[in-house]
Amino acid sequence: MTGIVDYNAGNITSVERALKVLKDPFILSKNPKELEKVDRIIFPGVGDAAYAMKQLKLTGFDLFLKDWAASGKKLAGICLGSQIIFDRSDEGDTECLGLLPGSIVHFSTLFDEIGMNRDGAIKIPHIGWNDLTYDNGGSALLEGVPEHSDFYFVHSYVICPKDYSIVKATADYGIKVPACVEKDNISAFQFHPEKSGSHGMQILKNFCKDDLIKG
Repeated sequence: MTGIVDYNAGNITSVERALKVLKDPFILSKNPKELEKVDRIIFPGVGDAAYAMKQLKLTGFDLFLKDWAASGKKLAGICLGSQIIFDRSDEGDTECLGLLPGSIVHFSTLFDEIGMNRDGAIKIPHIGWNDLTYDNGGSALLEGVPEHSDFYFVHSYVICPKDYSIVKATADYGIKVPACVEKDNISAFQFHPEKSGSHGMQILKNFCKDDLIKG
């Protein structure tokens, strides 16, 4: 059984639809107690980091997700959910969940550091389809997905992990953008697998494979 965290900041409908297509039993809930017995958690999200963290604290999902990660059970963050599992975000100078060490930095800051994009040729936010290059051996969650497959991105901030070895795939958007990170039981996708066609569905299938209904 898969649990989907609903904290008023998630991209919920498309995730639900994808799991229904995969025939994966799931529970969507605003109440952490209702997700205590599931096998894995999907932590989606769109929008602002500060607002999202406020909602997590109001619902109790902040402590729930910290305890869940510490328990060793599987957790997958998507888009904003992939960012606020790290220590902090420059968006609103927000202290995040701290499940993985690292920070979230705006594209413009990273471009300025290397003296590029001063003509504004690279648009921010990064919106649209981009292909993945595998790194550090890739991930089992990418099994069945050919390298350089395209995925759908929408973001202005970039994951900057303290330990680069957890980056399993990147996208090129003027800089190498960490697109898939993984450490032990925690995985995160900057792109939207649930909006990325058959390749994105394969990733979700790999994540949920233990209890997909056959037939």
